[in-house]
Amino acid sequence: MQRVSASDPTLPDLPPVIAAWFAQRGWRVRRHQWEMLEQARAGRDALLVADTGAGKTLAGFLPTLCDFAGEALPADGLHTLYVSPLKALAQDVKRNLITPIEEMGLPLRVETRSGDTPSDRKKRQRERPPHVLLTTPESLSLLLSYPESADLFAGLKRVVIDEVHAFATDKRGDLLALSLARLHALAPQAQRAALSATLANPRDFQEWLAPQSGEDGEISAAALVLGEEGAEPEVEILLPKEERIPWGGHAGRWAVPQLMEAIKANRTTLVFTNTRFLAEFIFQCLWEANDDNLPIGIHHGSLSTEARRKVEEAMARGELRALVCTASLDLGIDWGDIDLVVQMGAPKGSSRLLQRIGRAGHRLDVSSRAVLVPGNRFEFLEAMAAKDAVDEGQRDGEAFRPGSLDVLAQHVMACACAAPFHEDALLAEVRSALAYSWVDAETFGRVLSFVSNGGYALKAYDRFQRIVRGKDGVWRLSHPNQAQRHRMNAGIIIDAEMLNVRFKNGRSLGKVEERFAAQLSPGDTFFFAGLSLEVEGVKDMDLTVRAAKSSASIPTYGGLRMPLTTHLSTRVQEMLSDRAGWSRFPDDVREWLEMQDYRSRLPAPGELLVESFPHGGKHYTTYYTFEGWNANQSLGMLITRRMEDRGLLPGGFVANDYCLAVWGLKPVTNPAPLLSPDILTGEFVEWVTESHLLRRAFREVAVISGLVERQHPGQKKTGKQVTFSTDLIYDVLRKYEPDHVLIEAAWADARARMTDVGRLADLLERSTRELVHVELERVSPLAVPVMTMIGREAVPQGAMDDELLLEAEGLIAAAMRPDEPPEGD
Repeated sequence: MQRVSASDPTLPDLPPVIAAWFAQRGWRVRRHQWEMLEQARAGRDALLVADTGAGKTLAGFLPTLCDFAGEALPADGLHTLYVSPLKALAQDVKRNLITPIEEMGLPLRVETRSGDTPSDRKKRQRERPPHVLLTTPESLSLLLSYPESADLFAGLKRVVIDEVHAFATDKRGDLLALSLARLHALAPQAQRAALSATLANPRDFQEWLAPQSGEDGEISAAALVLGEEGAEPEVEILLPKEERIPWGGHAGRWAVPQLMEAIKANRTTLVFTNTRFLAEFIFQCLWEANDDNLPIGIHHGSLSTEARRKVEEAMARGELRALVCTASLDLGIDWGDIDLVVQMGAPKGSSRLLQRIGRAGHRLDVSSRAVLVPGNRFEFLEAMAAKDAVDEGQRDGEAFRPGSLDVLAQHVMACACAAPFHEDALLAEVRSALAYSWVDAETFGRVLSFVSNGGYALKAYDRFQRIVRGKDGVWRLSHPNQAQRHRMNAGIIIDAEMLNVRFKNGRSLGKVEERFAAQLSPGDTFFFAGLSLEVEGVKDMDLTVRAAKSSASIPTYGGLRMPLTTHLSTRVQEMLSDRAGWSRFPDDVREWLEMQDYRSRLPAPGELLVESFPHGGKHYTTYYTFEGWNANQSLGMLITRRMEDRGLLPGGFVANDYCLAVWGLKPVTNPAPLLSPDILTGEFVEWVTESHLLRRAFREVAVISGLVERQHPGQKKTGKQVTFSTDLIYDVLRKYEPDHVLIEAAWADARARMTDVGRLADLLERSTRELVHVELERVSPLAVPVMTMIGREAVPQGAMDDELLLEAEGLIAAAMRPDEPPEGD
């Protein structure tokens, strides 16, 4: 809020109690908050894009507060639904919303509903709902699956979607879009509002937010409200005081002494990492260096609800000097006492970085302070590119894609649990969501057939019979118990199977993945939730532990790596070609690039540089793609297949976000045939079909769609059991029904999400025009970061820091040694 006098004439037409509340604090309603109120009063949907600290949450809720501050109170029942991507964000919003409600004396009840909410409270919320319900997409979908949902939502007036950029473009966004379509059918009068601080493409989100007609093909769009500009963020890149920036590694462990100095110098510091492993690793490093015993906490999604809540409440009270976290605290958390945000490792995107920076200060008129800690030299360039993008106000983000069929299948089952439905009516409702406006009657019929009996190849099995169509043409549940089975298994976030980590007294610390727990035996130690733990035993889905004096390992977690955005990738390549701009780089980075320019060449924007050189008795080829780890992994698999076919005897490959290194026993003298675009036709299809990628994708869509259930009353399947079940079904469908709707959904996942095939296709197409091949006598400086990864593929991300790179000294010396002058010169 901005300070004004209590008699400021710019106060808008607000109910007296709200106007008095603003005046008592010397605040004014900001322009964008007033515009959001005007849009609501005009009955229009609206998207607000405003900087962090601009009061977006109040802008979203101001129409609701005004309704309850008027003379005629709304009818009792659910009035406003608030949807956020994170449980922690919903809890934080509740804390910050309760204060003004109590101070104004408004008769407004606010509650949260998520996977952490006790079942008795959930039941009571369905029978006697609060006026404002704060929830997540998954919990909303489950709430819509109850028969009483029609009455529950009939009087709904407003839906507020916070941090919409964080999930609208993925499967959680698909689920929310379908839920919004259902809400529109139940409560057509309900207005929609979405809030975000970081959107590169607002128009796409405006169209996603508004209901689509589905009849004349016209795409409607919500109104766009832009927030007042705030203070520019202050971003710096941390550099080693005496040493050089590391050649490899991602953890940034070298910076721990400097980070402790920063923590001591600030009231509260938020330290972001990109993975749960890194959060535990960096926390351990900080704690070992914490000679002053400063209160430092840790927060990530695998910690228990109790542990997360305890840390969140401690932060809200200002009791922590530092908190190490993951994306679990990326969004919207309003802790105004945070002085500094630290990003460990590469930010991967300017919008993500801007979102995290905004956690500091959290006021529009105060600059947010952030420090970036690069793990290696390429990450320094990426950090510099991200800083430049933030300074210039440039944002990036994911593009929208067609809605997923497995999510649609889950939604159809939820609708059936709520009430019988007519096929045509539900199709029209589904098509009113932009993500599913492409679905025609034939596609919808295939989805219905799958939900009904599993599809042609599976319909003989009774366990796949979930809904039936009666003689009246109405679809309904095949048995009432199908509703309970659906609610126990519904969800979009498919983590690897997890085991609970507990003390003997039953206190839960959180969860670790089953594959990590399988490596442990009684007496083994590991570091988790900020504690050193010793394994006592494993039983069922529980890993029992006790406190230990030291720890030997840190849990690793699967899941996809954060992709490098195309926007940052392009900026990094432009930096490499801008030699005049190298003057702002540290000496060791500038020396690295100058030596590369001297020894080989630097990849120009739009160019694909390929280097070949011998090393250690093998022949190496490096491809500087800058297309991200996922695309480079896929390219490595495809290239080694082609090398095998051509008798080049490939030995393996390693990849990072910027480069791919492939080695074999014979040299690659012409890389062009290995990169021809036709590799994405037959060979790509054959590779994906034979590899684990499609099976893994099928496993996820089978669970999301409800084909395979993870939980039954009193029983939960292990990860191995789920994998065994889905692999059997996958083999049956591949053989007898290769066009099954889930095979199609799995292919969409494998192509788009797991392999970044779009970026890969662009790269291969570019290679036909802009391929530059340089043959060298030894390793180049630019190749060293990826070459240091060879032999360490199994090392958890973050453990490969400078102390693990000592054996690479010879490699670095060879790369940075100037060429010997010819004799006689």
